[in-house]
This record gives sequence, C-alpha cells and structure tokens, in this order.
Amino acid sequence: MEIITGVERRRQWRDEEKLRILAELNQPGVRFSEVARRHDVSRGLLWQWRDAQRRGRLVAETPGFLPVQVLPELAAPAPPGGSGPPPCADRPAVEDEPDERIEIVLPDGTAVRVAATISAANLRRVLTALRA
Repeated sequence: MEIITGVERRRQWRDEEKLRILAELNQPGVRFSEVARRHDVSRGLLWQWRDAQRRGRLVAETPGFLPVQVLPELAAPAPPGGSGPPPCADRPAVEDEPDERIEIVLPDGTAVRVAATISAANLRRVLTALRA
C-alpha cells in the first residue's frame, strides 16, 4: 500500500526511459500488461508511447553506440584486354578521394547512404520514412 502525504504530481518520463520500456515489449513472450505493471505505467500510456515511436515523434535524443562493420572497398573490374581510356593525370584516383557519405544498413538488409553533413532532423525523417 502506498500513502501519499503531499500533493501528487504526474511523473515526467525521459524519452530514453520510454524507449527502454518500449524495447521490453519487443522481447518474445513478454506480455504488455506485465511490462506496464512492472514499471507502474498504465497500458494506455504505453500504447501512446508506442504510437509516438511508430510515427517518429519519440526518438532518442542522443545517439547510442551501434555495431559497425567496415567493409573493404569494391574495386572496379579492369577492362578486358587492358584497353580503355587512360586515367586522368590531373585528377586523383577514386580510392584517394575521401568518401564523405555514411552508409547505414538496417536489420532487414536495407542500406541507406547519406552525406556526412546531413542534419539529425533530416536523418530522422529518412529513417522514419523507411519504417513506414
């Protein structure tokens, strides 16, 4: 039993806490009502958070660490017989140019390549569109 002696106020949930609780719902065999009871949250509030997450309104403010896999660059095949135009002498080879794009591979295999200078808001819009 809980006795409240002062003025009761609504709890303020940080987005990270909401996302952590919502992540529990994705575990196999977890019941919605059990998660709500464990965190002392109403099921209706969990549904609201889940809807906000699906619509892209509930996202983590600070990026966390994600596993990264560095793949070797794919070299273009040499033309048959060694023919073809000679490389330009005044322009560096493609391997020498820094690649200023970021490639994100989602769990379903979808690859997204964006400029390294993309803003967080624009990247969020791209990822939200992919989820839909």
